[in-house]
Amino acid sequence: MIPKELLPLFPWFSGLLGLILGSFYTVCVHRYLTGQSIVLPGSHCPQCGRKLKAWENIPLLSFLLLRGRCAGCKALISWRYPLMEAASCAWATALALHFGPGLAWIMLMAVGGVFLVASFIDLEIFILPDILTYPGIVLGLATGVLALGLPATDSLIGAAAGAGLFWLLRFVHMRARGVEGLGLGDVKLMAMIGALTGWMGLPPAILFGAVSALALAPVFRMLAKGEDGPLRIPFGPFLCLGCMLALLWGEKFMLFLAGRL
Repeated sequence: MIPKELLPLFPWFSGLLGLILGSFYTVCVHRYLTGQSIVLPGSHCPQCGRKLKAWENIPLLSFLLLRGRCAGCKALISWRYPLMEAASCAWATALALHFGPGLAWIMLMAVGGVFLVASFIDLEIFILPDILTYPGIVLGLATGVLALGLPATDSLIGAAAGAGLFWLLRFVHMRARGVEGLGLGDVKLMAMIGALTGWMGLPPAILFGAVSALALAPVFRMLAKGEDGPLRIPFGPFLCLGCMLALLWGEKFMLFLAGRL
């Protein structure tokens, strides 16, 4: 239990922890993409292999001090690193402000880690790894019931409804267009999201995710300019974002729509 006089500092502590964890998440993403262990070797430049010094591993600050380049070979540092660290910090701070210290904060911090690592992998290679989605479903059920107070039936129905809806959308798209519009990774991710939010929380989560995807579609179109084939947008990151927003403000949003807020 945190003493009352220290409670105002909790969001700051949480944000700092989020930055540190965000730095670790970037390692997880990079090592998954390259097939390396997350333990060995130590932090190094992926271009020249130079071992990084302690001051080069400070979340966000090092990127600014280095001006986005390796201190040794001057290769550009991917924007994935500061974006991941900033996103992790924002999530941790928002959780601290919304839930305060407690089990919900602890378990949702873990949920955020799964969401962020899965999202950045999906952005890179259009895959949501089973090594994240399957444990994520279990984590979603545990968090929904133990930390968020959902009845177990609501959490289980939410998992089944989320996965079932997206499996149906995937099936219909395949039959109508002959190509895969949604991957099975999205189906598994929706099982996790439904378990977290319960079946009643699915509409705002999906709505927030869809709106954010539509809002950022021009950015993906610009980045893909000159590439052949149809525009590909990974939906996993937006589903994760939609769930995060729903966990924080979904209830107020539904009350607002019902005219009760």
